[in-house]
Amino acid sequence: IDTQESVGITLIAQFRDIDRPDVFVWLRGFPDMPARATALAAFYSGPAWAKHRDAANRTMVDSDNVLLLRPARSDEGFMAGISKHATAGSALIQPNLFVMTIYTLKAPASDGFRESFENIFAPELARSGASPMLKFETEPSANNFPRLPIREGEYTFVWLARFANMTSYDRHIATLEDSRNWREFVHPALEHYLSKPAEVLRLKPTAGSHVK
Repeated sequence: IDTQESVGITLIAQFRDIDRPDVFVWLRGFPDMPARATALAAFYSGPAWAKHRDAANRTMVDSDNVLLLRPARSDEGFMAGISKHATAGSALIQPNLFVMTIYTLKAPASDGFRESFENIFAPELARSGASPMLKFETEPSANNFPRLPIREGEYTFVWLARFANMTSYDRHIATLEDSRNWREFVHPALEHYLSKPAEVLRLKPTAGSHVK
């Protein structure tokens, strides 16, 4: 996932997918699209990549599953969301499970979904114990570094929540399933926006991840 944040290439988070041991997820940030093109060109044309690219590529069967995203709220970038939630939860046990949900939409998130998520879906998720800490939507700009393919022709909305442990996550799922409001009203309203079922990734941060 490429997000518009930070200076140069910043590897913000690295995760292992606990359901697929051969899959990893990372998030890296750039301040804007021109900076993304400049930073990627400098890195992939530089000496470090030239020296290590063959070894790195041998470790990856597929590296093309990339989403180009921007914060769903213009007033909150990636690290702002991290800092806010870290402060609010500083007295809690260190979370060790992150759940990333990827919605593939029928239309851009700006066509009503963003507001529905904030006003209808997110409050119900929070009541069940899953407060969306970070929210992204598709960056509509064309891929300005075509050497790295991205998933194009899609409208996506991605949100991330963290849990103290798997028990907390299972409790959240059970609470949603037991909620009549979720089953009969909120979830059908959510599905109205989706072009395919949501993709849910259960993730654990690596030792070097800035997000833990």
